[in-house]
Amino acid sequence: MEMNSTTDPRAVVQDVSERCQASTDRVEYVGMRVDGTPVVLNLTTHERLSPNRSLGLVRHSPAGFDWGYTGSGPAQLACALLFDYTDDETVAEKHYIQFRDDVVSQLVCDGPADCWHLTGEDIEAALAEFEEYRALTPDGGTPSSSLPANWSAVSRTDRTVFQRRDIDHYVVLAEGSEEWLIILCAQEDRAYPAPLDQRTLPVENDPASAVQALVAESNDLVEPEEDI
Repeated sequence: MEMNSTTDPRAVVQDVSERCQASTDRVEYVGMRVDGTPVVLNLTTHERLSPNRSLGLVRHSPAGFDWGYTGSGPAQLACALLFDYTDDETVAEKHYIQFRDDVVSQLVCDGPADCWHLTGEDIEAALAEFEEYRALTPDGGTPSSSLPANWSAVSRTDRTVFQRRDIDHYVVLAEGSEEWLIILCAQEDRAYPAPLDQRTLPVENDPASAVQALVAESNDLVEPEEDI
């Protein structure tokens, strides 16, 4: 098959490198749209970033990457970027949702080259901030079997978010002045999460059972993939 700048990643890399007028020593990754298709390149290795490797960790978007919002395509890109950059499955799985929300959702193709780029320094700075968050389970942080294998949890400054690893479902636990508000929601390709169900409890009650009920409801709505 004859290769051109659209089908040959090497030609795309060369073209983008010239148009971005940026040093490959500084720029780690660059993204653009080629005939409407999102393309992400590792300029250091001169290779096109594929979702295939990251799909072994999470399967949000087998069709490919995207950016600029908090949906499935950006989630897959976030995981792929972290996995490719760190070569560490644990780091990628632990931080990709937050990396999507804080970094990938903000990427915009602009400037003369109509592309975005992330440096290694950008990724390192984001990971340093993520380490401030600690893993939790519904019983307050003590390791337990209270979460199914396809769920994990992180503590944010204003809420605890339980995230499903195989699809974009979340259980958000927020404490008010008089009650707990526990919401099951789905992100997928929406700009904002859509609520699926919710529970409220007096703030003096333990919310673990309500969290577990919504987690089970999500797994009943969409059966977990095998080997999660």
